[in-house]
Amino acid sequence: MNWDWSAVADFMPRFWDGLLLTLQVLVLGSLLSFTLGLVWAIGFRAPTRFVRWPVNIVTEFIRNTPLLVQLFFFFFVLPEWGVQFSGLTTGTIAIGLHYSTYTAQVYRAGIDAVPAGQWEAATALSLPMGRTWLAVILPQAIRRIVPALGNYVISMLKDTPLLAGISVLEMLQQSRLESASTFQYTEPLTVVGIAFILIAYPASLLMRALERRLVR
Repeated sequence: MNWDWSAVADFMPRFWDGLLLTLQVLVLGSLLSFTLGLVWAIGFRAPTRFVRWPVNIVTEFIRNTPLLVQLFFFFFVLPEWGVQFSGLTTGTIAIGLHYSTYTAQVYRAGIDAVPAGQWEAATALSLPMGRTWLAVILPQAIRRIVPALGNYVISMLKDTPLLAGISVLEMLQQSRLESASTFQYTEPLTVVGIAFILIAYPASLLMRALERRLVR
């Protein structure tokens, strides 16, 4: 087997398009998972079981269903019910929704780690519930869970190749299309693999540094 640099050069335009789309899904999916995960976490602590139970049922169902199955359901089944999105939108929503159930558990752990005295102090000061959450509880909880949330961002990055199953032209799908047209598989797939390492490993180091800083 001979490495062909010309095949790498030919693949690079497709690669940059795939990389841009992968990062787009990653950023938007992360924002969705962080936001919706916080909503789930607050729902876990709702004073009424009529909120807690549905939230628990929905999040457990999503968390225990494979992401690929969810992607196929959103992309192939929902259109039969009149709900249809592009592959990119479907992939972003699916990956954000899926990981929101994991970030919800991270949020819940962070909230539970806030000392009970903080809740009591907020009550003693007659702070409204919204003010208690925004000014007292969440700042302390989020500081504890930032490293864990960062780990899920890396996991989301590694799951973006699943979007190839619904024809989203992320990095893996671009490499498959290039290989199908040139019959050269080694170079495109190697470039994509290296790209994932170059994105994920520095992000992992950044999360470790952030964790050490937050501990101090």
